[in-house]
Amino acid sequence: MNNFFEKQKKWLLDEKYQGKANEDFDKDLKRLASGEPLDYIIGFIMFLNCKIDLRYKPLIPRPETEFWVKEAIEEIKESGKKNIEILDLFSGSGCIGIALLKNIPNCSVCFTDIDQNCLDQIKFNLKENQIDENRFKIIKSDVFSNIESKYDYIFANPPYIPDARKIQKSVSRYEPANALFGGTDGLKYIRIILKSFGNFLKEKGCLFLEIDSSHKKFFEEKKIKIFLDQYARPRYVKIKC
Repeated sequence: MNNFFEKQKKWLLDEKYQGKANEDFDKDLKRLASGEPLDYIIGFIMFLNCKIDLRYKPLIPRPETEFWVKEAIEEIKESGKKNIEILDLFSGSGCIGIALLKNIPNCSVCFTDIDQNCLDQIKFNLKENQIDENRFKIIKSDVFSNIESKYDYIFANPPYIPDARKIQKSVSRYEPANALFGGTDGLKYIRIILKSFGNFLKEKGCLFLEIDSSHKKFFEEKKIKIFLDQYARPRYVKIKC
């Protein structure tokens, strides 16, 4: 534990203070010792070469998400499609949509979230990453409630942790519960997405959906192929229209 704390302390010092400790660093050390996530204290995280600011305390982007989004980007690039329109559901910090915009020059993204803090965070991060205003729009929407268009791709990283599962204190105390928990079995929002996503995809469109490893049986019963993350855990599905 001490080893881990020392590594985090060094990372904080290097990333936020360029190796020079001061009074603010001492204050941040107290935050770190209390269990606050390092990424919130530093204030940002890198995600597929994008700087994702975290000042509004959205869900912190995970490396598992970065892994599968990178795979999806390569697949889209290889498709040869032009003027690609993408819907990013449960956008949170905006990390997925911004990574798509940065790495796929011929795409546009519609960001959606129900949380106003997240919408404010998305706006900030789009500006931070110098994304052309003509390439995106932002909609406040509860899943598909305010969506009217059809898209080539839908990306979704919904809340999917089963309500009763115990999670790290640093996560449960500091990260937004409404971005983590998805009902008794974690499938509340996933069921909503699966029921309606076809209405919002163009012909030959595709849904990329992050899932929990506990959902393996649910998707196997539906004969939907599951893809693994870098740790060989079930992580996402893709469903073509």
